[in-house]
Amino acid sequence: MKFHERLINETADARQGLLAAPIIGRALMGEIDRSDYLRFLHEAYHHVRHTVPLLRACRDALPSRLDWMLPAMEEYIAEEEGHDDWILDDIRFAGGDAGATRDGDAGMATEVMVAYAYDTIRRVHPLGFLGMVHVLEGTSAALALQAADSIQKRLGLPDRAMTYLRSHGHLDQDHTDHFATLVDALTDESDLAAIVHGARVFYRLYGDVFRSLDEPARTALPAAEAA
Repeated sequence: MKFHERLINETADARQGLLAAPIIGRALMGEIDRSDYLRFLHEAYHHVRHTVPLLRACRDALPSRLDWMLPAMEEYIAEEEGHDDWILDDIRFAGGDAGATRDGDAGMATEVMVAYAYDTIRRVHPLGFLGMVHVLEGTSAALALQAADSIQKRLGLPDRAMTYLRSHGHLDQDHTDHFATLVDALTDESDLAAIVHGARVFYRLYGDVFRSLDEPARTALPAAEAA
């Protein structure tokens, strides 16, 4: 069994925990409102803006024996540049306050997920961060396009308000194939174990981000403009 297949199998229960978040089911059924979508975009901005810094941190922390991974890391970095700006544009075109998101704070669940990503690179194993890549890209490839269709139809939003979901849905389908090729080339069991552990943790933490969107107490959220 190749490692990517093993990774999927060994984290299947954690993945189901993420997918059980109520707002994901509602999004796929087209049962969310504009404020739900804006809350999602707010939290997405506050973790996506760390993607490039995290990739750079992971790249810089790789041991010399993994130097063969550097070109792939550079490619990831180049492809992820500017995606946080896409989210701010989506907020604007969905009738939200992009400035409030840009200048505001992440929710606690998002803050914890981002903090753990930096921590696992520095304290545990830099390849543990690839567990986060697997979770975010795998979830996006599986759900983003379907959710985008349901959300757009439900809310009557223009295409310009769906850039992040649609672009990531398409991009992450390709990224998932590249990711599989990359991790299948790894052979050291400590590297593989770090990715599996990271993925299991990030499934839980990313699921917490989605679950937090249904919590009654929220701060620093982008308010929808009056119709």
